[in-house]
Amino acid sequence: MSAGTRVFVARLAGTQVFDPIGDLVGRVRDVVVLVRAKGAPRVVGLVVEVPGRRRVFLPMTRVTTIDSGQVISTGLLNMRRFEQRAMESLVLGELLDRTVTFKDGSGDAIVEDLAIARQRSGDWLVDQLFVRRKPAGKSTLGLRRRGATLVVPVDAVTGLATAEQTQGAARLLEAYEDLRAADLADVLHELGGSRRLEVATALDNERLADVLEELPEDDQVAILSGLDTGRAADVLEAMQPDDAADLLHELPDAQAAELLGLMEPEEARDVRRLLAYAEDTAGGLMTTEPVILGPETTIATALAQIRKQDLPPALASVVFVVRPPLETPTGRFLGVAHFQRLLREPAHAAVGSVLDTDTEWLTADAPLGRITRLLAAYDLLALPVLDDEKRLLGAVSVDDVLDHMLPDDWRESDDERLEQERPEDVARDQGPGPRPVRTAGRQADQKAGR
Repeated sequence: MSAGTRVFVARLAGTQVFDPIGDLVGRVRDVVVLVRAKGAPRVVGLVVEVPGRRRVFLPMTRVTTIDSGQVISTGLLNMRRFEQRAMESLVLGELLDRTVTFKDGSGDAIVEDLAIARQRSGDWLVDQLFVRRKPAGKSTLGLRRRGATLVVPVDAVTGLATAEQTQGAARLLEAYEDLRAADLADVLHELGGSRRLEVATALDNERLADVLEELPEDDQVAILSGLDTGRAADVLEAMQPDDAADLLHELPDAQAAELLGLMEPEEARDVRRLLAYAEDTAGGLMTTEPVILGPETTIATALAQIRKQDLPPALASVVFVVRPPLETPTGRFLGVAHFQRLLREPAHAAVGSVLDTDTEWLTADAPLGRITRLLAAYDLLALPVLDDEKRLLGAVSVDDVLDHMLPDDWRESDDERLEQERPEDVARDQGPGPRPVRTAGRQADQKAGR
C-alpha cells in the first residue's frame, strides 16, 4: 500500500477485512479518529464486527492494504469489545452530518463524508471533507434548496471537533442502510446517549420499532422517553405487542398510561391484555399476533402467510388453526400445522387436513420453567397459549423465552469471559511488527498439531 492512498470512509462501511492468508476476519463498521485542536484528525484504527456481532478494535498499524473493496490486516486481533475512549471520535457515528464553517467566511456546510489518506510516515490522517453547503433562504417557489456539494481540505473549515446540540443522522443511516435491525441496534448501543437519540429519531417508525426490540432495556427506555409522546406512541404501535408491553413495564406508571392512551385503541387493547400478566408467565411472554388461520384455508395461503418478511422465524415455523373469530382471543383452538408438513402437501389442500392435534399448550399463568421444559422436550419453536374455554390467546416463541432467561448484561458477558481467558491481550495494541491473527480455526489447528 503506497503513501498517498485515499479512501472515503462512508464507502468503507461493510467492507470485508481479511488476514494475510485470505481468511475473513470481519467487516468494517466505523473508523476511530483523534480530532485535534491543531492539525488534521489522526486515524487510530477501525471498528470491525467479527462473528458473534462483537465489535472489536483494529489498530491502523495492523492495516496493510485498503483497496478493491477489502481491507487486509496483519498481527494480533484483540477480541475484546471495542470501548470508545474519551478523546476518540467515530467518523460514521459522530462526525457525519456535523455542521462546519468555512474559514473564508462563505458560510456553513454539512459533512457528508471524510477522506482518510496514508502519509509517507505511515500514519493515516483525515485530509479532505465531502460537504454540502447550507443554502441561505428558500427558492422562489418556497421550497428549501439543496446546497452545492464540494470536496475541501480539512483545514479549510472549523467546527469538526465541536459536538452540536442537534445533529442530523441522514448520512450515518445511509451508510448503515443495509444492516439488519439487530446489527443497527448494536451501532446505537455503542453511541453516546445524545447521539443515540438523534439517530433513533431519524429512523422511520417501523425501522425504529424493529431496532428497539433488539436493544437493552435501558437503551429502550432512554430512546422512548426522549421522543415526543405522539411519536413514542406511534413507535409502540409498530412494535410486536409483547415487546411493547415489556417496554411499558419498564416505564413509570404515569408515562405508560399516557402512551397507552395515545395509541390506537385496537393496538392498545392487545398491549393492555399482556400488561395484565406477570412478565415471567406465558401470558406475559406471548405475542398476540402469531399466524392464525381457519381450518378451510388452503395450504398455499398458509405458506404465503408464513413467508411474510416481517414475521420472526420462530413464529413462521407453525400455523395456529382455530374456529372463527381469527383474532385473539379466537374461537376454539383446533391444532397446529407445522411448516415442514405444509411443504409436503398439495397446495390446494385445506390446512385443517394436516393438523397436529396432540401439540402441547400452555395456560396464561404457566411459569417460565414449564414453558422451557415443553419447548425443549418436544423440539418446538413456539407453543399456543389457551384460556379455560380452549380459545387461543397467543403464542410463546423460543426467542421470547431466551430474552427472559439470559442475564440483563448478556451482550457484554461473553466479552468479560474472554478478558478473563486472555489476560495477555491489550486494550489498544498499536505497536509495530507482524504477529499471526488469532482465529478460532487456527487455534484448533494448533491444538491438533497441524
